[in-house]
Amino acid sequence: MYFRFILVLLAFSTLTFAQRGRRNAEPVIHEISNKAVVQSIYPDAVKVEKVNEFWYQILNNENKVIGYAMNSQTVCAGIKGYKGMTPVMVMTDKKGKIQKVALLTHCETLSYVRLLENSGFFSQWNAKSLKEAALITLDAYSGATETALAVEKHVRFLLEKGANSFPGKKE
Repeated sequence: MYFRFILVLLAFSTLTFAQRGRRNAEPVIHEISNKAVVQSIYPDAVKVEKVNEFWYQILNNENKVIGYAMNSQTVCAGIKGYKGMTPVMVMTDKKGKIQKVALLTHCETLSYVRLLENSGFFSQWNAKSLKEAALITLDAYSGATETALAVEKHVRFLLEKGANSFPGKKE
């Protein structure tokens, strides 16, 4: 019995010390294909073209606009999550209704990102106009606070700037 107690204590302390060192460990890059993100909503998308400082138009094979997207990668470089940059893509339909908010290539802990995904964190902006989405007060989240706060800052920045320069017909 005493031996089991020592064994459990040793395993627990090893796990605790290993977790402490992870913050300073070399970040692991999780590559996310921008194309795959766009095609998850618009499977017939074949091209993306820059429209203005914030917006890109998503085109099909007939060169018709099927939606729009914003990407925070270049405009929010100073906003960092737990392990670094947390760029997002916000995609809308042609009228400006949000279809998807997605985390792009990042170094965040995947289990924390999955926790946010499974809790509906990224989908709470879906089906809202740009103005409606800007008014959302996010629910509390635990376990991935730094990542969630960084993503929220990216989205808020894009919504604020993008609403004023939306290239499509607003609802």
